[in-house]
Amino acid sequence: MTDQEKYDNIFKANKEWIEKNKKDNPKLFDLLAAEQHPEFLYIGCSDSRVHPNQIMGLKPGEVFIHRNIANMVNSTDLNALSVINYAVETLKVKFIIICGHYECGGVRAAMEHKDFGMLNPWLCSIRDVYNLHKLELNAISDKEQRYRRLIEINTYEQCRNVMKLAEVQRSYYNNGYPKVAGWVFDIKDAKLHDLNFDFVGELEQIKEVYDITGE
Repeated sequence: MTDQEKYDNIFKANKEWIEKNKKDNPKLFDLLAAEQHPEFLYIGCSDSRVHPNQIMGLKPGEVFIHRNIANMVNSTDLNALSVINYAVETLKVKFIIICGHYECGGVRAAMEHKDFGMLNPWLCSIRDVYNLHKLELNAISDKEQRYRRLIEINTYEQCRNVMKLAEVQRSYYNNGYPKVAGWVFDIKDAKLHDLNFDFVGELEQIKEVYDITGE
C-alpha cells in the first residue's frame, strides 16, 4: 500500500466506522453531539501508542485531553496553560492527571548528550528535572532502571508545576477541586500506575513561595 493509499484509506475506514456504529451503537452520535462535561483533564505524552480514553476506560466527552512530548507543563507554554485554564475555570474538572509512560522517547532523548536542534529547549526542561534529582538518579547503576525512574520523577514534577498555577490553587481553595494526580502507563502490559502524588501535602509545602492566591 502506498503512502497516498494509506491516507485515502482513513476516510474509507471512517465511513465504515460510522455505518457500524449506526447499527451497533446509535446512541454514540448523540453522545458526541452533546455538550461536554468532563470530570478529568488528562495531560499526557504525544506518543502514538497511548490512547487516553482507551486506557482510562472512558467514553467520549468524559476526559479533556492535552498532549505534548513527555507530558510537560512549563510555565512558558501558553498552549498547556490555556488548556488547564479552560479545564479549571470553564469545564470545572475535578481531577488534573499528569500521565507519563515507560519507554518515553522524549525522556530518553533528554538523557543523551546530543544536540537535538530545536528540540533542545524542550528537552532542557526534562534535563532540569534530572539535575534537580541527580543524586538519586546517578545512584541507580542500571541505565534502564534510571530511565524508568526519571519518567516517574518527571511526571511527579509536572504535577508540582500544575499546582503552582493560580487558577488551580484558587479553585481548590474555593471549591475543593481540582486535585492533581500523577500516573505512569506501562506500554508493555497496559497497566496504569498511580504515583500517589500527595496533592494536599505538596500544596502545603509550597505555600510559602508559590501561594499566589492570598488564601
